[in-house]
Amino acid sequence: MNTDRHPSFLLAALLLLLSAVVGPTAMAQTGRMDSVQHVGEVVVTSKLVFREVMPSQKLTGQQLERLSSESVADALRYFSGVQLKDYGGVGGVKTVDVRSMGTNHLAVSYDGIVLGNAQNGQIDLGQFSLDNVDEITLFNGQKSAIFQPASDFASASSVYIRTRAPRFEVGKDTNWKLRARYGASDLLRLSALCEHRFTSDLSLSANAEVLTASGKYKFRYQRRNPDGTTAWDTTATRQNGDIHAERLELNLHGLLTQGAWQLKGYAYNSSRGIPGAIVNNVWRRGERQQDLNTFLQGHLQKSLGERFSTQWLAKYAFYQTHYANRDSTRFPVDNLYRQQELYLSTANVVELLPGWSASASYDLRWNKLWADTYRFAYPTRLTHMLSVATAIDLRRVKVQASLVGIRVSDRTHPRANGQRAQQGALNRATPALFANVYPLRGRWLSFRAYVKQSFRMPTFNDLYYTELGNAALLPERATQWDVGMVVDRHLQPARGAGLTHFDLHCDAYYNKVTDKIIAYPKGQQFRWTMLNLGKVDIHGLDLTASATCSAGRHLSATLRAQYTYQDARDVTDAADTYYRHQIPYIPRHSGSVIASLDWRALTLNYSFLYTGERWNEQENTAYNHMQPWYTSDLSATWTCSPGKSRLRLTAEINNLFDQQYDVILNYPMPGRNAALGLDLTF
Repeated sequence: MNTDRHPSFLLAALLLLLSAVVGPTAMAQTGRMDSVQHVGEVVVTSKLVFREVMPSQKLTGQQLERLSSESVADALRYFSGVQLKDYGGVGGVKTVDVRSMGTNHLAVSYDGIVLGNAQNGQIDLGQFSLDNVDEITLFNGQKSAIFQPASDFASASSVYIRTRAPRFEVGKDTNWKLRARYGASDLLRLSALCEHRFTSDLSLSANAEVLTASGKYKFRYQRRNPDGTTAWDTTATRQNGDIHAERLELNLHGLLTQGAWQLKGYAYNSSRGIPGAIVNNVWRRGERQQDLNTFLQGHLQKSLGERFSTQWLAKYAFYQTHYANRDSTRFPVDNLYRQQELYLSTANVVELLPGWSASASYDLRWNKLWADTYRFAYPTRLTHMLSVATAIDLRRVKVQASLVGIRVSDRTHPRANGQRAQQGALNRATPALFANVYPLRGRWLSFRAYVKQSFRMPTFNDLYYTELGNAALLPERATQWDVGMVVDRHLQPARGAGLTHFDLHCDAYYNKVTDKIIAYPKGQQFRWTMLNLGKVDIHGLDLTASATCSAGRHLSATLRAQYTYQDARDVTDAADTYYRHQIPYIPRHSGSVIASLDWRALTLNYSFLYTGERWNEQENTAYNHMQPWYTSDLSATWTCSPGKSRLRLTAEINNLFDQQYDVILNYPMPGRNAALGLDLTF
């Protein structure tokens, strides 16, 4: 039986959650989760900040600790509508695609400021460790709070990464957290976190991490012909996947009267091998890459009275990439790329009437790319963004509308070929409208809808890559429609045992992408160019459900399940042989299940991921077909408190059933592997 056409286990998990909810709901009374709540320190600087219209998908610190995830990219796999492009191993590049829109339509925000990569538009989320991350949030459309930078209104979807803010017990001014992890592929990860409070209004946090791994793992390489016969079937060891990386992050946190500020310094340095695709019986590649990513950013937020708040952001980033290919079977390559980025932003919000707020934001972003390649264009880009937004909160109805005006101007400075500099400007305006309705008292049931337009600029590689780029490219345009519902209830079970919380999120959506940028042959062998030829229609359904049960003071269980259906078809040209075929690497069915059991100091966690059948080329033929795959991860954590410290021991087995699979064709993923971890907090 083809499991892709019968994803019954995912639907069954969701139905099981729903049935568990419907029964107890009639008898339960609405209440808080527990009679005693332990809430961490929260600084509220403005009552206008948190008026969000649309709920989001979120993983918090404790949930992130339970997942068998090495990086932010690994954790995002458990969100509905998300597809991870993983090229294998600890050091492999990992990018995220949300609702089949493409990686470049996703904005990634790190502590309030969007990460940039003007060169190729893709953020390698594998570079961001979970060691210091306190929360990861995914918003489809945009973060629906009007007090935010203009760039946050402009993207088709957004991921917000929030790092840990210092928290201190009464009478304690310094916290330490040491972490060590050892696993397969000779993985060793060591990190240290120090938090110190100078005064009640000023604190410092410093986080350092070292990662090293050989990247070697055994895999089975098996390929079948369209008629079902075996073309390849062998076992080998993945080579040239080693990585050595260091990360250092410093944060200053300050409090003001009705405000707060933060200053962050970040540095990431890595050297890694690029194992490459396994084709033509070649198992080892000679590609190497070194990355140095640094940035300094500041954030200031302050309220002036009860009706007005302002926010100021600033950032300077320097990225350097050294790529070398010394494979004797290929033409040698040794290139150096350097990016610079300067970002300034101000956002201001005012409450016009009780329940009615308006905001205006302005962003300025400057990007420059330098490379030592032949006939390079040395492009610079200046981006202006101005947004205006308003939000109305009538308790039972919330509405938000926004309009973003964007002006982008590029300039090139060819030095090697004597050509004239090129300069051009583009102006666009993108509106959005969001609404959320609470039909019942208690606001535990809501219905939501939104429509939004957005676009993404061609990257420097799209426009100016030597003998490939096309300076006349237009931006990719996208229009999104979404309707959905949310059920979110906290319950007070009889005698303290039973269902304490459940939620159900359901969204149906339609996305349309036009002027999609694709690589197209120019007529000569090995000569390609970038053209606006693509059109994609995307229909989808996201389902997410979770439930928490308690059986007394010491035993509790949590179940979270998500299912995604995506029908993403290429509708560019009816004359194409692949017209209305599913676009590459997008499965129609995918999902995940996370189950956790807590008993006293012991925590057990089971994670299941499923990806249905896909195609690796535009034509959905038997030759391009990729089989479904699934993985199961199991972990156990034991926590104790010797003295005034906390010791946490973790053991995990990943890919429990040794599934052999590729996320990207010819990039085999690791089979069964194990890891041990130790955390000490004092």
